[in-house]
Parts: sequence; structure tokens; C-alpha cells
Amino acid sequence: MKITLTMLLGLTVAAGLSFGEDVHRVSHAMALQSATTKVVPEYSPIAKQLKIQGSVQLDAVIAEDGSVERVDIVSGNPVLTKPASDALKKWRFKPFMEGDKPIKVIATFDFDFKM
Repeated sequence: MKITLTMLLGLTVAAGLSFGEDVHRVSHAMALQSATTKVVPEYSPIAKQLKIQGSVQLDAVIAEDGSVERVDIVSGNPVLTKPASDALKKWRFKPFMEGDKPIKVIATFDFDFKM
């Protein structure tokens, strides 16, 4: 079994409609450079037993201090979204800066679960 991760990140500023404020999207390169801790999701025993495979897409709001403030499920099987979300909440990033001020950003992450 194998779990792979790809990051889909834009260069635009999100309107912030679902986040309640303006949240900046960061480039793929910036997010990878800023990630200091990456936790790989565990393939849950039930998913293994049922041979559930597939992709999970999550949006993560990264706070000014580099912690993951919020994870929203975009798509994926609920049996797989929970471990992916739990793992992503443990990721840590160097703070993203705009000038000399730390800012909140959003990034979209894809986790692929394969047996």
C-alpha cells in the first residue's frame, strides 16, 4: 500500500468567502519551502479491510504562526478523509510573510491512498 501527496496551490488571492476574511493562496514552491513538518496519513484498518483506495482533496488554512488552523474537506471517501485531515493538522510551516508581517494563507493538498 502506498500514500502519495501532491500539492495543488494557486497564485491568486482567495475571496475569503468560506474563510470569513481575505486569505492568500501560496505557490507550490513557497509551500514546500515553508513546510517544516510533514506527517503522512495512516491507512486506516477499515480502509485496508475494505480495500478502499482513492484521492482526498483538502484545503488547509495556515495561520500566521505556521500552524494549520483549519482543514476543510473538498472531496474524497469519508473513510480516507479523516486520516488525511488528521495528518494535515499536524503539519507545520515557517510563517508566510507579506513585507514584515506574517499572514494567513490557504493551500490545497491532495492525498492519494493506494493499496
